[in-house]
Amino acid sequence: MRAITIPEPGGPDALVWAEVPDPQPAEGEVLIEVAATAVNRADLLQRQGFYDPPPGASPYPGLECSGRIVAVGPGVGSLPGPEGAGGGWSVGDEVCALLAGGGYAERVAVPAGQVMPVPEGLDLVSAAALPEVVCTVWSNVFMIAHLRPGETLLAHGGSSGIGTMAVQLAKAVGARVAVTAGGPEKLARCAELGADVLIDYREQDFVEELRKATDGKGADVILDIIGAKYLERNVKALAANGRLAIIGLQGGTKAELNLGTLLAKRAAVTATSLRGRPLEEKAAIVAAVREHVWPLIGNGQVRPIVDRTLPITEAAEAHRIVEASTHVGKVVLTV
Repeated sequence: MRAITIPEPGGPDALVWAEVPDPQPAEGEVLIEVAATAVNRADLLQRQGFYDPPPGASPYPGLECSGRIVAVGPGVGSLPGPEGAGGGWSVGDEVCALLAGGGYAERVAVPAGQVMPVPEGLDLVSAAALPEVVCTVWSNVFMIAHLRPGETLLAHGGSSGIGTMAVQLAKAVGARVAVTAGGPEKLARCAELGADVLIDYREQDFVEELRKATDGKGADVILDIIGAKYLERNVKALAANGRLAIIGLQGGTKAELNLGTLLAKRAAVTATSLRGRPLEEKAAIVAAVREHVWPLIGNGQVRPIVDRTLPITEAAEAHRIVEASTHVGKVVLTV
């Protein structure tokens, strides 16, 4: 098969479409013929040599995909499939999947517990934009931070793939949503998705704007992609009993944390990544997403936001677009 390889770390032109060995499904895995994949910032880090795949994972970038099952490994028939527990996956099923790597390829082997049916009413290519963002948002905002109806979520990077999904899911469960984004155009797109409080991080202080919008209370849950640069201000922006979920480090890895402020607010800080989690944890997240999010997509309350679609051979251009942050939602690559 062919895949996007990285012979040497570097800029976007380090991505090379080349012939590589065909993957084979191991025990409990299915083999997917990839229709599309999507670009995540983790892919950019891997290309630059800063984010190696977990042991045993595919060496090629790509943390999600959509496609059709073309082979099943031993033991897959006893695992949950498109009809739920005991349904099993079969050759020909149209699916999307959460990957530890390998989405930028014609085929990828993936544990069956990380595979989901294409949601009702969604085309195969659009489905490629779902697995990574939905699993990240649902696991952090709902499974860990327990966002509840009537609470306020602050999503940093509201126009990103993660942000656009967080806005929709939070609104679907009855929460109020504040977002930060760069510029009026991106904020307008967030408003179209249902965001209630729009903060231009280039021109406004999100702590102050959030206080104004919540009568001084702050956010019950903050979903943060920035990390160190925002840590102190995020804690200030939390409401009493607030929960800060850190999922990205675009603003650095080290910062001071005033434990006194955290203590006074009875607040919590969590930090997670998805790629390196044990298979059973990923399978539990995927199962929760199928149960809670897939019906929302099926009835039209939630949808993937795709900025543009490019052929896989233009992966370098897709990386340039994501690096420039000119997009809204996801950039999808068709294979």
